[in-house]
Amino acid sequence: MSTKWNRRLLRLAHEVASWSKDRSTQVGAVLIGAERTPITFAYNGFPRGIDDTTDARHERPTKYMWTSHAEENAICNAARMGASTAGTTLYVTHFPCTGCARKIIQAGIAQVVVDRGTMDGPFLDRWERDIAVSSEMFAEAGVALVLADMDDDAPEES
Repeated sequence: MSTKWNRRLLRLAHEVASWSKDRSTQVGAVLIGAERTPITFAYNGFPRGIDDTTDARHERPTKYMWTSHAEENAICNAARMGASTAGTTLYVTHFPCTGCARKIIQAGIAQVVVDRGTMDGPFLDRWERDIAVSSEMFAEAGVALVLADMDDDAPEES
């Protein structure tokens, strides 16, 4: 897909991320089929029906037991609707962790496009090891990985 469309769909993923009630990191994902056909979108947060107003559930490390990642939610939303994820592209605001990478591979998602601009600071400090292992898994499984720059003058891929 073109640089223009990667940026558009990543901007949409960032908009979706803003809906997350996570108090530290809002992550959004947009799942797109062939010819830019939208399938679903999702953000990180508690599962449907789970009380997200309980403060203790938002504190690390407890929040990791209560929170579903945006990528996981996108895959679950597609399953809930009966939509195939085989051969799709996932646009995500932040690099997928190893758990999400496994789900992406198992769901048959063909390409992952990540906003390169989110791979710094505290996020990178917490997730650097996962990023390395997720990258290795994607390469072995044949999932294309695009690190997209949101800057208009930057190249599309690395």
